[in-house]
Amino acid sequence: MSAALPLFPLNTVVFPGGRLPLRIFEQRYLDMVKQAIADNTPFGICAIREGTETGTPAVPYSIGTRVHVTDWDMPQTGILHIDTLAQERFVIRSTHTEASGLLIGSVDEVSAESAIAVPTELELAVEILRHIVDEYGDAHFPTPHEFGNAVWVGYRLSEVLPLKLSIKQNLLEMNDSVMRLRILAEFLKKQIN
Repeated sequence: MSAALPLFPLNTVVFPGGRLPLRIFEQRYLDMVKQAIADNTPFGICAIREGTETGTPAVPYSIGTRVHVTDWDMPQTGILHIDTLAQERFVIRSTHTEASGLLIGSVDEVSAESAIAVPTELELAVEILRHIVDEYGDAHFPTPHEFGNAVWVGYRLSEVLPLKLSIKQNLLEMNDSVMRLRILAEFLKKQIN
């Protein structure tokens, strides 16, 4: 059963369990966020496949992540600062554009990956992530920290490593947490050598 979800195409990929601060200033997104805050409802963040973040609605990748607003502030009129927490992934079945320019997707949930232990040969990835989490703290990495869970470790590394948008999108679309971690570990080994 598909559900209607307001979509926010961005030049970023957010992974389930991740935190993403946003600065909102376009009217269509201000309205969308105000509604999400008022109703305590989610909206979807999708990476942009074609187009730009402002102006004409961009064409998003078909898999994105549902997010909830966890905090907000309006330091000046017309600019809203929000913190979001990413939840489950979704797949877009179809879209339509409202008169305001807001993109609405008909989406289906992508089932969450089951927790799986980090294979011993991929422990280096866990150690590197531990250092990153220690350096940046809970503000960037909401607890609980699940260093033994390959899904969580893979998602967090996918967020913080300097990977191209298309690679991050491929990692989001993957349903094999060990394979995702292997790809990230290979990337890390290349950076170290």
